[in-house]
Amino acid sequence: MTDNINFRIERDSMGDRQIPSNVYYGIQTLRATENFPISGLKPLNTYVDACLLIKKATAIVNGELDCISPEISQAIIKATDEILAGALRDQFVVDVYQAGAGTSHHMNVNEVLANRALEILGDEKGNYKRVNPNDHVNYGQSTNDVIPTAIRLGGLLALSHTLHPALDKAIAALENKAVEFQNIVKSGRTHMQDAVPVRLGDTFGAWAQILTDHQNRIYTASGDLMVLGLGGSASGTGLNTHPLYRARVVEVLSELLNMPLEPASHLMAAMQSMAPFVNVSGALRNLAQDLVKISHDLRLMDSGPKTGLKEIQLPPVQPGSSIMPGKYNPVMAEMTSMVCFQVMGYDNAIAFAAQAGQLELNVMMPLIAYNLIHSIEILGNTISVLTERCIAGITANEERCLAYAEGSLALVTALNTHIGYLNAADVAKESLASGKSLRQIVLEKGLMTETQLAEVLDLEQMSGILPLKRES
Repeated sequence: MTDNINFRIERDSMGDRQIPSNVYYGIQTLRATENFPISGLKPLNTYVDACLLIKKATAIVNGELDCISPEISQAIIKATDEILAGALRDQFVVDVYQAGAGTSHHMNVNEVLANRALEILGDEKGNYKRVNPNDHVNYGQSTNDVIPTAIRLGGLLALSHTLHPALDKAIAALENKAVEFQNIVKSGRTHMQDAVPVRLGDTFGAWAQILTDHQNRIYTASGDLMVLGLGGSASGTGLNTHPLYRARVVEVLSELLNMPLEPASHLMAAMQSMAPFVNVSGALRNLAQDLVKISHDLRLMDSGPKTGLKEIQLPPVQPGSSIMPGKYNPVMAEMTSMVCFQVMGYDNAIAFAAQAGQLELNVMMPLIAYNLIHSIEILGNTISVLTERCIAGITANEERCLAYAEGSLALVTALNTHIGYLNAADVAKESLASGKSLRQIVLEKGLMTETQLAEVLDLEQMSGILPLKRES
């Protein structure tokens, strides 16, 4: 027979259950862990932080408005501060794939805060007559307005803490390489075939601009996350909330996060539409697609060392083979592509989930919450280590770059305006067939003089990007 000393009894609308006395979650969380043994994935810390910040703000405001007693308000605030500082993180145990809308995770948060608040007040866990997960921690709230708000705040936290700092460093590193490699000429390639020469520095500069443009798109998309539907309660009508609660709770959250948050103009719309999350996810997908392209370019340019392009050297970070000694692989670029493919998959799942709502609620929000915040964080972490362990340490093989540029048949393009496209094409074909240089064939045919050729086939001039001329 089970020793009751190690358990407490809790009751919900379905009956009584024994809860291990050492845990801070309660009966509804227990039922959720039994119902959803699906993936082993638990809520992301950033998502938990977002929920805790909401609970802290609501406790502050409900205490100010005398909706809950000052004593209970302060105990809940203290409990949230402790957990935000790192305590009790193992108590958030509900699987990512759970009850629709996120009620199970929401009650997990409410129960942990209620039980820790009880301890702070000198009481025992489970004495919900004094501090109740629903009546006090969740006063004036519903899963239906808390969870979409938590997704917004979680996304903003992940962007500000992880992705944007990583992008800032990556852009700076690429710009540094653009300057370092600016005088190195290499062969351009289109369709994986020889093309006119370019500067290696301009290649890196282009990547820096691409990431800058994506960061700006993400900033624009994330603006919608700052509009909060908190206060809508169960259906967006504000039922069971104080008249001053809606505006004040957003003010407090703005102070806690140091962000210019604002209440939604229409609470029902903010609850029902997942468009802000789809918009941000789409911007992440767009970034991921170009990151794949950049990571593949890095791998191609580093390919070899004897049988590939080997125009650049990526820093070796680990042995590359279990059987081939001395082999080093572009593992940071390979990892980057894998993460980007995962982000693209998450974006598809978010799009499907966003259109799956009915009437006043979208019940697929737990999936959206995990996929969106995880996308932001794994992209940020990936860009960070790619910058530190790959981009920052790239070196150029200047001789190889120049040899490819000088040997490219695409140099014949510069002759078009001097000898005509068809003549230039004949010169290119003859060079490829005979092995003679373009210069030699043009001189033999008397198409141009040596002086003219020296000026036209100047690699430095051909590979330079002209400054953009703007109308005054």
